[in-house]
Amino acid sequence: MSERQQRGWCCVWCRERLGVDLGTDLGEQRVSPPDGAAYSWFPRECADAAACADRAAR
Repeated sequence: MSERQQRGWCCVWCRERLGVDLGTDLGEQRVSPPDGAAYSWFPRECADAAACADRAAR
């Protein structure tokens, strides 16, 4: 997953760029790997699921 997807700048499914207040916030995700420090990431997805699925299939 790209940095843009992890930061919520792009959709986690189709990688489409999401503008301010666009897309669906999937909430803060906390990761605690067995090695290394814990971190958070902030995924978002497109509001239009059908268009998103079409872009992801390409």
